[in-house]
Amino acid sequence: VVTEDLIRKRAEHNNCEIFSLEEISLHQQEIEKIEYIDKWCKELKILYLQNNLIAKIENVGRLKKLEYLNLALNNIERIENLEGCESLQKLDFTVNFIGELSSVESLQNNIHLQELYLVGNPCTDFKGYREFVVATLHQLKFLDGKKIERSERIKATQDLPTIRQWIREQEEMHLKRRVQEKHEAERNLENKNRSKSKTQSEKQGGVATVTVTSDIQTEEEHISDADEEESDKEFWEKPTQFTPESRIETHRHMEEKRKAKEAQSEATKKKKPPRTLITADGRALNVNEPKVDFSLTEDDDQNQIILDLAIYRFLDTSLIDVDIQPSYVRIKVKGKVFQLVLPTEVKPDSSCAKRSQTTGHLVITMPKVSTLRFALRTQRALRSRPDETSTQMEKLEVDPSCHSRLNLADIVQNKKSNSPGPLKLQPVVTDVSKSGNGEFEDDPDVPPLI
Repeated sequence: VVTEDLIRKRAEHNNCEIFSLEEISLHQQEIEKIEYIDKWCKELKILYLQNNLIAKIENVGRLKKLEYLNLALNNIERIENLEGCESLQKLDFTVNFIGELSSVESLQNNIHLQELYLVGNPCTDFKGYREFVVATLHQLKFLDGKKIERSERIKATQDLPTIRQWIREQEEMHLKRRVQEKHEAERNLENKNRSKSKTQSEKQGGVATVTVTSDIQTEEEHISDADEEESDKEFWEKPTQFTPESRIETHRHMEEKRKAKEAQSEATKKKKPPRTLITADGRALNVNEPKVDFSLTEDDDQNQIILDLAIYRFLDTSLIDVDIQPSYVRIKVKGKVFQLVLPTEVKPDSSCAKRSQTTGHLVITMPKVSTLRFALRTQRALRSRPDETSTQMEKLEVDPSCHSRLNLADIVQNKKSNSPGPLKLQPVVTDVSKSGNGEFEDDPDVPPLI
């Protein structure tokens, strides 16, 4: 069946636009009827419909710009409904079932028609076939790939009355033979359907009344497969006439075989178990289903972790899903999971993901969880090991929340020393006599105030 989706799929060379389409190929699509093409693709110049199951030429008469129509390998029996194709230059009916040769007279109004192919049709066996076509279609220049000479056309035109009588008699014989072939095809189809329904009823009855073991079932399956192979071999070796009905029967047989094979493969195909991302004990695993390159770096200056994932450059961003957890990051690329366990805990709420417009890479920035209060732990460690303080250099780590600016005025004295050399701090001696309080007592154990 001709559908809009099919035409758009075949119009990729035209950015899937069908209203301005000039050429389209619909060959081997199992099309049985031509539909909608003359409404959707009015600008068509070349139309390929070969190797389908088309039985009648229809719905192409509105294609005023059509120049080439290929209907080879179909089930057409009569040339018709092409009068409206005003620009038609080439027609190909190779290997069809055209027996009404007089139907070529409908092409007389296609004044631009230059090439016609009827090879492989029953009408080519008629006595006077070529002469009739040459004399009927004066605009034609090539018939079945052979150039028409001027002398050949003159002679055929002179003998046209006699040739037309021959053609009419042979057409009548062909039509009678076609009626018999149709009746025979209908009888064969009825017999086939009857035997098929009988076989199905026997299978259903056997399933309902008999219970067997697995070994017997396997043996019956082998027998059934052997019977199908035998029937298939018999079908292909059976002699039959080349008719539209036999061609349709062959197509249906192949379609049934294909569907049966697909159903069997679906039944026997083992479903792939889902991939384990989180173990039973809650531990995340590293997974790379899309098989993309990546790099993981730790930025100590900014206290963050950066993941660079080499996503395909032309992949749409809507097909990427990012999920950041404290201990791992999970990215889905077209449904395929990339999961990576992080070396340290991060902040999912403060993380961000960006996509490069040039390379397509996905860059995820994840800040680490802040581990402060090192000063308290360091002090406790130093107090617990007093012997080591004399041999090792001590480093004081201060909590940043308690940090304050250093005042140099409290350390260095404003008074400059008169003596050259480095500045030395002198202890201040307090004069007790100058003190206002007479009860003051100098305690030598107390260090002097600077």
